Amino acid sequence: MAKRKLSLPAIRRTVATLTGVEEGTSYGTPAWRCRGKLLARLHQDGASIVLKVGNTTRDHLLQADPETFFVTDHYIGYPMVLAWLDRLSAADLKKLLMRAMETKR
Repeated sequence: MAKRKLSLPAIRRTVATLTGVEEGTSYGTPAWRCRGKLLARLHQDGASIVLKVGNTTRDHLLQADPETFFVTDHYIGYPMVLAWLDRLSAADLKKLLMRAMETKR
């Protein structure tokens, strides 16, 4: 996969295409919510984004592309996955955010 650094403005442009998503903060970083539920936030490392994708999708992503997707100890047991911003495209981010909007938990 080609390297493609997603900047905060690029993330915001992608999020702006999704109806009902609002920007706020979480752990002092930009975060996006739909109907009050967290969808995603920038990780404090500045190099990755935390995405709510559900347990099944998380497990699939971790197995299919471990160079892009990972989990820290903090997120074990939660339906969240982290993705390196230099390995994630805006199109893939949009798909994952749409998945997050469908996730119940």
